[in-house]
Amino acid sequence: MEKKSKTEKIMVAAIDFGTTYSGYAFSLKDDWGRVLTNVWSGGTLISHKAPTSLLLKKDESEAIFGYNAEDKYSDLTSENKHYDYFFFQRFKMILHQDFTVKRHITCNDITGKPLEAKKVFEHCIRCLKKSLQQQIEKSYVGTHDNDIEYVLTVPAIWGDKAKLFMREAAVEAGIKKENLTIALEPEAASIYCQYLKVAKEDTSSPVLGVVKPGTKYMVVDLGGGTADITVHQKCEDSTLEEVLPASGGPWGGKAVDDQFIKFLSELVEEKVWEEFKKKNMEDYLEITRSFETKKRTIKPDKKGSTRMPIPHALVKLCLESHGVENFKEIIQKSEAHKDNVTMSAGKLVWDNNFFRGFFKKTIDGIVKHIDELYQESEVKDVKIIVMVGGFSECELVQDAIKKHFGGKSNIIVPEDAGLAVLKGAVFFGHVPDAISRRSARYTYGIQTWPEFREGHHPKEKKVQIGKSVRCRDVFFKIVTKGEKVMPGYMKSQIFQALHNNENLLDCGVFVSDKKNPTYVDDPECRLLGHLQVPLNVEKQTLETLIEETLIFGETELKFKAKDVYSGMQCEVIFDLLKD
Repeated sequence: MEKKSKTEKIMVAAIDFGTTYSGYAFSLKDDWGRVLTNVWSGGTLISHKAPTSLLLKKDESEAIFGYNAEDKYSDLTSENKHYDYFFFQRFKMILHQDFTVKRHITCNDITGKPLEAKKVFEHCIRCLKKSLQQQIEKSYVGTHDNDIEYVLTVPAIWGDKAKLFMREAAVEAGIKKENLTIALEPEAASIYCQYLKVAKEDTSSPVLGVVKPGTKYMVVDLGGGTADITVHQKCEDSTLEEVLPASGGPWGGKAVDDQFIKFLSELVEEKVWEEFKKKNMEDYLEITRSFETKKRTIKPDKKGSTRMPIPHALVKLCLESHGVENFKEIIQKSEAHKDNVTMSAGKLVWDNNFFRGFFKKTIDGIVKHIDELYQESEVKDVKIIVMVGGFSECELVQDAIKKHFGGKSNIIVPEDAGLAVLKGAVFFGHVPDAISRRSARYTYGIQTWPEFREGHHPKEKKVQIGKSVRCRDVFFKIVTKGEKVMPGYMKSQIFQALHNNENLLDCGVFVSDKKNPTYVDDPECRLLGHLQVPLNVEKQTLETLIEETLIFGETELKFKAKDVYSGMQCEVIFDLLKD
């Protein structure tokens, strides 16, 4: 690597917390391009990431992660000893809808038992951190926790609340606040591609590290939960500028799994499926792992059929529930699926065309969204699409994107596409200045009460405060959606208390998808959080002026405040996650 690492630590370690799979990687400051990952194994599957599965004892005295969690839970259910445990899988998507994220939201385990979500995330990160530290200790004896800069990945399409939620969970899991950086997943992948020496040998595509300054390219990051899409432009100094705010939706590999599970539960009836899942966890995991293998190997045009073994326990439950002699009768009784699947030698058999149908809705969502992005003026001249994330390795997805966009763009699937985010997050920890400008995802503004102007402000917003007449709830714009902001870009506004005896200066921060909202209670505006500055009631007068500053352009929103006259920094509380 020609570029020097900027970290002050001995090494950078990244934790990629995914919807379906999670992992970690690390590299030393002096050789930061050589990234080391872990190898996890479960049954016949060996991977650089482990399933995002957590087995947690109810008293929280025991927490197991990954394949081990799945296998132990299987054993517990077969011995009927699982009632003292929670078992969580694929729960990260509860943070996808940012404005429903609160500090004490709960998520349900596989049997529907609720637990505070923060604890679930915290235990997962703690397990990953523990495994990471053991791995580092093996390779570099005597490394202390303070020698490590930690990077935690989040989808770029997540909002500020979800990012803060993840940060708090990581801190509670034992990562020091000052040693933690949040990386946006498609940015990490883009940085990874910049510093890749070689692209896949079977493509004639350029390596992104050698594309000319001025080149724009689209990063399509397809993970387990989300499709996270952004457009970057390479600058003259080889840094990257975000051309459009990140966008996307819930079109990851999990959405395909959901279609498959929906098919099975319809075929055998939902009550039978739920009973099977509760009583036969080992067989349930076998089905999901078997489907995972098929998902990775299904070909776009291959004729013929796909076969999967059906567990004896599920067959037995079905026969008892339906009062029939064999499973073929179950299939015949299913109005929805009798023509879609057959049974042969203990295996379910689908025609490949029907099996590929499990992917259709998800792939269509991805293609439609990319197509809409190409309608934007800034994207029309994009000639390169880089596909990263585990779901990008699926040939059906690659085929669909090549068919729709191959005519106008060069499609690159880099080596280790499924590890691009993880390895890129390590790179980001070493070269955080690799992204020079980001594009604001929303219009950000604050709630102000300017002097009321007759004929300009609506009468219903007129309020009398002391001797002055004010207009309430005016949206004072700080940053416009799509505006290019450099890391550390600051916008300040001076406030004064409306009353003499206030002990708190409270300022609502709002966001909008519109470029120019007028009032904070417009339908398109949403409250992000309250920026609060505690005031000393004894010293405070109506002349007290506080300068509040919001800092943009980083992966997270930051803020500070100071007393204008004394120049003293004030304590600031900005709570996004209040219930």
